[in-house]
Amino acid sequence: MRLRMKGGPYQLRWRAKELSLALIVLVCSTILIWTWDKSPTLSSAISSKNQLQLPPDIKTVPVDPENHSKEDISTLTWSEAVKDKGEYHLDKTDSTGTAKISSDFETVPIQKKEEEATKHKHGPKREKTGVIESGSGSTQIEETHHVTLGGKTSEQEEKRVEHQACDYSKGKWVIDDRRPLYSGLGCKQWLAPMWACRMMQRQDFAFENLRWQPKDCELEEFEGSKFLKRMQNRTLAFVGDSLGRQQFQSLMCMITAGKESPDVLDVGPEFGLVIPPGGKRPNGWAYRFPSTNTTVLYYWSSTLCDLEPLNPEDPQTEYAMHLDRPPAFLRDFLHRIDVLVLNSGHHWNRGKLRANKWIMYVGGKPNTNRKIADMGSAKDFTIRSTIKWLNARLPEHPHLKAFYRSISPRHFVNGDWNTGGSCNNTTPMSIGKEVVQEESSDRGAASAVRGTGIKLLDITALSQVREEGHISRFSITATPGVQDCLHWCLPGVPDTWNEILFALI
Repeated sequence: MRLRMKGGPYQLRWRAKELSLALIVLVCSTILIWTWDKSPTLSSAISSKNQLQLPPDIKTVPVDPENHSKEDISTLTWSEAVKDKGEYHLDKTDSTGTAKISSDFETVPIQKKEEEATKHKHGPKREKTGVIESGSGSTQIEETHHVTLGGKTSEQEEKRVEHQACDYSKGKWVIDDRRPLYSGLGCKQWLAPMWACRMMQRQDFAFENLRWQPKDCELEEFEGSKFLKRMQNRTLAFVGDSLGRQQFQSLMCMITAGKESPDVLDVGPEFGLVIPPGGKRPNGWAYRFPSTNTTVLYYWSSTLCDLEPLNPEDPQTEYAMHLDRPPAFLRDFLHRIDVLVLNSGHHWNRGKLRANKWIMYVGGKPNTNRKIADMGSAKDFTIRSTIKWLNARLPEHPHLKAFYRSISPRHFVNGDWNTGGSCNNTTPMSIGKEVVQEESSDRGAASAVRGTGIKLLDITALSQVREEGHISRFSITATPGVQDCLHWCLPGVPDTWNEILFALI
């Protein structure tokens, strides 16, 4: 008993030392964890070795738009093209990239996945971490977020940024496992088989899981029901070339989520969209959703000018291509359109004009102005003429929202569509490449709408970094040595064009 009493104080002092040491370790651990959370620089330094690295054989070379001040990106070079009123073949234009890209982004430690309820709030957004599977292996994507320099943004500043106009042309592509918005196998009612890559021999579909994340703002989540409600008793019309047709088919699939919709009405005859005598298909399509009386239509006008047969009774007649007149369809049906999306660009080449027997007319007679006769000048002259005509009609149609969509980029390398050009990359390497340029890559389009009531739907730069999204060698109508690096796989990049359009209307 005496020995226990003598040893008591020593035992208490030893336990006190143990408690003190444990307390010191706890405090140090807390400080270390707090420092880790508050220091993205430390985090980035540790995890930087895991950032996405571009393979040495895949490079994106930014091209400064200043270098293209004299020539539009769609008119640098031209070649012969086959007659293609059905638009199944490719069209010649340049394959120069024009997106100014920044890949300076920070990587932070992977944190727990946020709840779905907070996934779409405005402000800095955490991006999906994951592995993109491809035919040539897989690419590990580290979770990243946009870092705001200069300290924490105040609540008032966040609200101001949230409510200011969003520049949807700036941003980057991120992984989103909720994509695609519809099935390329399921949307057979609206999607042409020649653009449904799920129905081809392509094996890599990682491109379907990318979402465009605008810089400093959010892109409204597209929902078919929201679109129909917003467009209740209204008509949306796409007027343009085969890329406009892709955007039209994309939107129809997005509205219906790719599901069979027998209740949708074919109202093409109301807009004169019927198969002409001796023709294979109409010049467009129009469909109406009865639940909201919403009409979505497409009219084929690859050059956005009026085409008039010189001898209507002769099947082999030539056509007057009136560069200073808008398509007759617009003159006839503009009063019935509430949202209009125009586009042109890839059909402006000598081969197309000769194959289709189109002769340039200005002022009601064959053009004799050599400056206008140049392909690039003719395109710019025509687009400006149509935009000017449309702008003059806006006061008569105050309900009308009009857009001109910038040109969709091509990605041919080592040649063109008929000289062995290809776009074989199928791995989405655009992750983390941030489009930050201030001006549109399509200078001609931006110039044409400047000072008018027509808005620019600027999709060129954001599409430029999606070289893996084309139909490429997998086309069901492909011939050996010929690839489609102009049109896009659907689901795919044109879905984003429609998401931006949805946000703007």
